[in-house]
Amino acid sequence: MLSVRHKVTIRCNRCNEKFILRGRKERGRVDTGFKMCLCSNAEDFAIEEEALF
Repeated sequence: MLSVRHKVTIRCNRCNEKFILRGRKERGRVDTGFKMCLCSNAEDFAIEEEALF
């Protein structure tokens, strides 16, 4: 199975910090390694994915 690279934009809904990461989509989920925002938020995010070819 070939994994597809994705550009992932994560915006914290608490402090509005924005992170732009790259990850690979495998088994329906994109893994970027992102765990927590700088404000210690680990749950409340707006996430957008874009496939890179």
